[in-house]
Amino acid sequence: MTVPADSAPEDFLLGGRVRLTQPEGAYRAAIDPVLLAAFTAAREGERVLDVGAGTGAASLCLAARVSGAQITGLEQRADAAAYARRNIALNEMEERVALVEGDLLAPPPVLAGLRFDRVMMNPPYLKAGAASVPPDDWKAAANVEGAASLPDWLRFAARMLKPRGTLTLVHRADRLDEILAALHGRFGGVLLVPVWPKAGEAARRVLLSARLGGKAPFRLSAGLTMHEAAGGYTEAAERVLRGAEALEG
Repeated sequence: MTVPADSAPEDFLLGGRVRLTQPEGAYRAAIDPVLLAAFTAAREGERVLDVGAGTGAASLCLAARVSGAQITGLEQRADAAAYARRNIALNEMEERVALVEGDLLAPPPVLAGLRFDRVMMNPPYLKAGAASVPPDDWKAAANVEGAASLPDWLRFAARMLKPRGTLTLVHRADRLDEILAALHGRFGGVLLVPVWPKAGEAARRVLLSARLGGKAPFRLSAGLTMHEAAGGYTEAAERVLRGAEALEG
C-alpha cells in the first residue's frame, strides 16, 4: 500500500537543497528529473510548465536553482499530485511553484489561454504495447505510455508555449528518431545532449531542447558522462546533481 504523502519519509536532492517525499515501494524519482531541471535554462521572471510533474522533483529542483522563475506542474494522477503539493509546502515554494491536476489530452480550464516561456517534460519512456506493464501502477504510469503517445506530449508542448518558447525534455536515446520526427515542422534550433553512463559506453538517455518556430540548425553537444570507470559520479555530474549547477549544451 502506498504511504500517504503526509507521512512518507523524506529524500533529498541537489545536496539537500530540495526535500522530497515519495511513496515507499513504488516509483521514485531518480536522476532524470534533476538533469531535466538543470538543462532547462529558465531565467528570472520566466514562466515554466512542467508536464507530467509527478511528485514535483523537476519543478522543485528548477525553483531551487532559479529563484525568480514561476513554475506550474501538470500531473494527471491524484496520488502523485498529493505528493507534489506536500513537497511544494515542505520546501516553502508555494509562491513560486503551483500544481495543477489534469490530463494533457483534456487540459484543465485553469490552463486555458495561458502560454509559457518554457515547457519541460519527462514523458513515459516506453510505447504502450511495446513492453510488459509493471504491476505497480505508479511505475506503470511513469514508464509506459497511456492514452497520450509521445507525439501527443510534444503537440501539447507546442500548444502551451509562447511563440519562440523553448521545450526541454529527457528521454531514451533509442526513441530519438521519433522525437525528432514529431518536432519537425513545429520546432527548430534543436540541441541534443547525450547522457553517457561511462566513457566509451552508449548513451541510454538524451536531453533535448528545441525552440517553437525556431530556424537555427541542429546542434549535438559533447554530452555529460555520469560515472567514472570505478563507479562514482564524475566531477561534472556531481556539479549538476549535488551542486545545483546548470547543465549547458
